[in-house]
Amino acid sequence: MGQNLASSASKGLPEGGKAQRVFLHLHQEITRGVYAPGSVLPGEQKLAATLGVSRVTVRRALDVLEKDGLVERRVGSGTTVCAQKSSPSMAADFSTLMPQLVEMGRNTTARLLSFSYGAAPGGVAEALGLGAQVRVQTAVRLRLVENEPFSHLTTWVPEEIAQNYTEAELATTPLFRLLERSGVKVDSAHQTVSATLASPEVAETLGVRIGAPLLSLDRVVRDEEGRGVEYLAALYRPDMFRLEMSLNHVGVGETRHWEPVINPARKEAAE
Repeated sequence: MGQNLASSASKGLPEGGKAQRVFLHLHQEITRGVYAPGSVLPGEQKLAATLGVSRVTVRRALDVLEKDGLVERRVGSGTTVCAQKSSPSMAADFSTLMPQLVEMGRNTTARLLSFSYGAAPGGVAEALGLGAQVRVQTAVRLRLVENEPFSHLTTWVPEEIAQNYTEAELATTPLFRLLERSGVKVDSAHQTVSATLASPEVAETLGVRIGAPLLSLDRVVRDEEGRGVEYLAALYRPDMFRLEMSLNHVGVGETRHWEPVINPARKEAAE
């Protein structure tokens, strides 16, 4: 998800700070699946009212989105979201690496920013294997190091599981502990790491400029039966967070290769 945003935004942003904010907001909504391919965006007047800008500003943002191939605009038909073209890609296996907080001898705290129930974005529902009618709990949290914001976390959990804990508990307890207490037996996870740009909302929360580069991590967690139990979309300030991996050189002769070292002391996945 983050890779699409970063690559497209690099083609150029619309002129004007407000138009750039609208562009980044809509770009993120489209790449996250909030607006599925074939769906029609709200009209210019409605977008302008919702985002607190003029129709001219919205039009500038839509112009760039259209140039990037994300939407198609037709008189009388509105603005339609285009199907995303697949790009050649290379994948690195991070199955033995769970992101850890950088060991700086500090305690971290989390602040719950929003908590609600409703339908999941299209991409999230597909990744979790949820039906169209399945509701999820959506929570947005800010994690801080010594009162300095460094990560923006959005989680989606099926309502059937999430109803076992309260908003107050999520505000004070790590989600993975709440999942365990709810009877979830986590078995596996698949995660991708990429880069993205800070949307207006995220930029304000993390204290960075709009369009600033961020480390993006998406993780889908499954239980022993293979059911999706959590989707995490995490955004990190790269000046405050990094991923590390220790490797051993193993094998003999031409079969020698690098393998990750699993540190048993790091069993819990940090957010």
